[in-house]
Amino acid sequence: MVSSVAFSPDGKTLASGGYDNTIRLWNIDDDTHISTLSGHTHWVNSVAFSPDGNTLASGSSDGTVLLWKIGAGGLCLYNAI
Repeated sequence: MVSSVAFSPDGKTLASGGYDNTIRLWNIDDDTHISTLSGHTHWVNSVAFSPDGNTLASGSSDGTVLLWKIGAGGLCLYNAI
């Protein structure tokens, strides 16, 4: 089940957070799955892109907020709060 969605500022990527504890990134232009981000231990309640689109924040019922670096070099966990 999907609990939260957010569009990137350029409108090309959709992030979805769900009850499977992951964030999924989708290419809007061709409806393809880009990547699955794992790091939370409970469902993801919220996702949000930074205004420049280079960072994705995710909040979870496990009490954590994770920051994901999104860029030309790929995706990686940037910071945990």
